Amino acid sequence: MKKNIKEALTGLTASETPQGLPIPGRDMVENNAGGFVFKLDEWKRLDRFLILGSEGGTFYVSERKLTAENANHVLRLLQKDGLRVVSVTVEMLKSGRAPKPDTAIFVLALAASKGDDATRKAALAAVPTALKTGTHLLKFADTANGLRGWGRGLRNAIQLWFKERGHETLALQLVKYRQREGWSMRDLLRLAKPVPADEVQGKLFGWTAKREKAEWAKADVAPGVKALDFVWATEQAASLKLVAEKADSDEAKAILAAANVASTKKLVELIVTHRLPREALPTEALNKVEVWEALLQEMPMTAMIRNLGTMSKVGLLKPLSEAEKLVASRLTDAARLKGAKVHPIQVLSALRTYATGRGVRSSASWTVSQKVVEALDEAFELSFGAVEPAGTRHLLALDVSASMGWGEIAGVPGLTPSAASAALAVVAARTEPWTATMGFAESFRDLGLTARDRIDEATRKVSGLTFGGTDASVPMTWALANKVNVDTFVVLTDNETYAGRAHPVQALEKYRQATGIGAKLIVVGMTSSGFTIADPNDAGMLDVVGFDGATPALMAKFAKGEI
Repeated sequence: MKKNIKEALTGLTASETPQGLPIPGRDMVENNAGGFVFKLDEWKRLDRFLILGSEGGTFYVSERKLTAENANHVLRLLQKDGLRVVSVTVEMLKSGRAPKPDTAIFVLALAASKGDDATRKAALAAVPTALKTGTHLLKFADTANGLRGWGRGLRNAIQLWFKERGHETLALQLVKYRQREGWSMRDLLRLAKPVPADEVQGKLFGWTAKREKAEWAKADVAPGVKALDFVWATEQAASLKLVAEKADSDEAKAILAAANVASTKKLVELIVTHRLPREALPTEALNKVEVWEALLQEMPMTAMIRNLGTMSKVGLLKPLSEAEKLVASRLTDAARLKGAKVHPIQVLSALRTYATGRGVRSSASWTVSQKVVEALDEAFELSFGAVEPAGTRHLLALDVSASMGWGEIAGVPGLTPSAASAALAVVAARTEPWTATMGFAESFRDLGLTARDRIDEATRKVSGLTFGGTDASVPMTWALANKVNVDTFVVLTDNETYAGRAHPVQALEKYRQATGIGAKLIVVGMTSSGFTIADPNDAGMLDVVGFDGATPALMAKFAKGEI
């Protein structure tokens, strides 16, 4: 009996405890891998969910279960402080900190449906300003309708969304985002029944809900009104047909070719004069280089980034072309990226796809412009904004255990937590001049990542790597054993650590005592679980969300001791 008790108590000390057991006297929870970690602050978990989403799940938890866990967590927070949930969610939608708005839209709809009276009113009141595009509105309406049905509060919120937009903005939304999620703008207008504030708004509502023709745009109703001219131009574009130049005779082929040239010329005129977006054009027109050349001149940043492959496919982004030069200059314009609120994930997704020369969800292929690839690589770093380096000695430790190769960051195909952490590590290495980058699981190895690596190359270097089970104490034990002086340990992980003989916090404390360095630990969470290896009671530890646009600046300030 004594021997059994002694064996059972082996390792149960405050200085060294196996990760499969909690540290004595500490409030710890068991993670999905069977290790003991700290429970993530409830509001930080909300941030993780809003930013990282739950697409693809994790190695240990299915997408459905992870989404349900986070949804239930949101419901608990709504009961605790619903107004704060709404405030955090609206800020996330407006700031552009999250790569995709889908999760925030879901949470806002949840607050508008399951919160108390004050919370529901606050969530619905935020609809006109927080939901910037028609896509956002349609997604919200679909989710809210499923959660609460179509009541007066939802109807009033939708009415205000339409009525509070300026004429030109409203016209663009009605044209560009006609249908999403099984809902259309026509559906919303017919259900909400907004009373138009003026004649122009009434015409726009009628054109969408009642399918009225836009002939009035050139009549005496409102001559010269840009919003109405825009809708008229959309109808004109839709009426232009580009047909396959197949016929029985050369004469017939020539006639078809001439008609296509005339239609293309007219489309280009409409695009340039009325700033028509891609969504307003006939599908067959999107194979014409002249059309894309016209679209590019006023194309928004996010649309340009999404359509790089298509523009190369049709032959617009040729080497040394003006279009290639224009795209590269826009991508490397920090002010333009900031103004458009381009998220790093959007750039990384475009870089990973464009550099391969083929589509992810289609058979499309293109000749890659290396100038565009280089510009995308620079844009990824610029999209985080200006970051003043801390200047401390950084050890970046990337979790490359098997679980990090599972799931998707923000739903980007193929962007696993492991690949995403490699991209973040390169940015961190470029920011901080004194940085070493390693990979860990049960052992610690040099991954060969440097500040000179292109982002897409860095993600490939970690693809498929695994060094066994996860031991997040390895970075600190390795640094101590090898007499490496580190001021700031940065661990990028899913927090599913379980394999070590001591907990990461114990290894850090041992490192501090042995070296006399007040080393700090920054934990970058790469999945939306509720766990962290950072001790919430240690002021020298910080938990941040991977791919929050504000993360690099926050990390630098923490390393410098400013927060």
